[in-house]
Amino acid sequence: MLIGEQSWEFKRRPVILGTSSVVGPDEGKGPLGDQFDVVHEDTKIGQDSWEKAEKKMLEEAAELALKHANVPKEQLQFYVGGDLLNQIISNSFAVRTMQVPYLGIFGACSTSMEGLAIASMIVDSGFGERVMAGTCSHNCTAEKQFRYPTEYGSQKPPTAQYTVTGAGAAVLGLKGSGPVVTGATIGRVVDLGIKDPFNMGAAMAPAAVDTLTAHFRDFGREPGYYDLIVTGDLATVGYDIACDLLRERGVDMTQTVYQDCGKLIYDLKKQNVQAGGSGCGCSATVTYGPLMKRMKKGDLNRILVVATGALLSPLSFQQGESIPGIAHAVAIERGEVQNG
Repeated sequence: MLIGEQSWEFKRRPVILGTSSVVGPDEGKGPLGDQFDVVHEDTKIGQDSWEKAEKKMLEEAAELALKHANVPKEQLQFYVGGDLLNQIISNSFAVRTMQVPYLGIFGACSTSMEGLAIASMIVDSGFGERVMAGTCSHNCTAEKQFRYPTEYGSQKPPTAQYTVTGAGAAVLGLKGSGPVVTGATIGRVVDLGIKDPFNMGAAMAPAAVDTLTAHFRDFGREPGYYDLIVTGDLATVGYDIACDLLRERGVDMTQTVYQDCGKLIYDLKKQNVQAGGSGCGCSATVTYGPLMKRMKKGDLNRILVVATGALLSPLSFQQGESIPGIAHAVAIERGEVQNG
């Protein structure tokens, strides 16, 4: 049901029955490397192109999520997902293999939580009993599409971010055990006129703050309600900007632990990733891997994941457009057996 101005409260508390996280070699070398389900040692994963490798990762993530959820592929009713590539081809081609009714979405790097929110809405409303949300990204495909040919090896400024090579998926249902999705806040497009494609953090941070403040307003909550709040992929530059903007708005984030997936996934001192991680796979792999494991262990009871996206394309950049930002928030709680 609608709560406040732009949020949904899920009364039936859809259960996250199973999740999966599949990553590439750089992510496997980061501080969370041993908490992902699959770590590939080769960015091509045995495929003959990076685009096919990205699709392959998503297929693996979907298969693993179903296995962890103990849901046969034939019982999956809907799939919601998207990615960064033109016409969201990684998801479209992966779902071609899966042969399940498909809702393709695009929220740039915010796609993970956009998909989880929509999948939760489908389950909560009774329009589907077993729904998957998934997304993926690949460093080499994103660099090639949005910046320079990967083989060119161009230098990047410290504000640039490193697209995560990874895929994540979650299976939701009404019955079973696991963390539950209690609510979501759908973000607005926020554009402060940033035009530098090598400074995505600055472009996305205002949207993250806008969605966070909307979430607290709509649900009547303070940040301390959650054990952990993570933004998706602001990395060091965007994270610092977000902290400043939240302080200006009087939002006391010291009540909780506030972190960013783009800072968590890499060792920023040892790995050459500039400001940190980004990409659809950033918040997806961190949430569906390490964070879900922590919830199942009881280390975390309530988390808020705010995935952020930069809504640009090569065409819009070439035409001198600014970079709008978007952020979607999903509230997840540690749950017991739901609905019998």
